[in-house]
Formats: sequence, C-alpha cells, structure tokens
Amino acid sequence: MATGRFMELAERAAPGVEQHAELAAESACHLADAAGPGGWSAVAAEDVLDAIDTLTEALGGAGPELAQTLAAVAAATNSARRHRGLAVEDHEPEPPAAAAMLPAPRRSPRRRGLGPGFRGIRTAP
Repeated sequence: MATGRFMELAERAAPGVEQHAELAAESACHLADAAGPGGWSAVAAEDVLDAIDTLTEALGGAGPELAQTLAAVAAATNSARRHRGLAVEDHEPEPPAAAAMLPAPRRSPRRRGLGPGFRGIRTAP
C-alpha cells in the first residue's frame, strides 16, 4: 500500500479503532487541561509515558516505515523517564539499522491500576 515515500493507511479502521482513538485524544486533552505545569506526580507522569508508549507501539503496527519513524517517540519517553528519575526499561540494546525497519514486538504495558484519585471519566449530561 505504499505510494512514493509515504505509506497509506486503510480507508476504514478496524471495528472500534476510530472510537477508541477519539476517546484517547479527548482524554489526553482533558488531562492536559486538568494537570497544568505543577499538577504532575511521578505516578501520573509514568502512567502518561506508558500510555504514549502503548499508543506508539499500536500505531507503529500499521507498517514498518511508520514504526521506524515512531521509534524516536520511544527514545523520547525513555529520556523523559531518566530525566524525571523514573524507572527505564532496559530490555534490549539499540537495534541495528536493518532491524529498525521491522515493527517493534508487541509487549503488554506495565499496569498498576488507575491510581488513588481516580473518579471515573466524566461526560456532559
């Protein structure tokens, strides 16, 4: 499905993908509005970095070119973890250039629950 330099995505997503993607985008906007510069804890920051990694891996599954482009996101989230003193997964060394063309293997995100202050997702009535 690649044309020229860019890979085309499917015209239609798998069932439920567009709805979940929209919810993820809306949740990200609500989180950004609620947190502000001083509203972050280490747990919240780690949860957001885990979510970014999970979404990046999922989107990278759409094709090797996209996975290679998004590899910079994983490097950035690991750098952010180191900068904030959070645990960094040292699961494997940097892959060689040829291996970067392959999508990253799917791994389950580290889940710890929703946190002590979670009160559910609020929607307008």
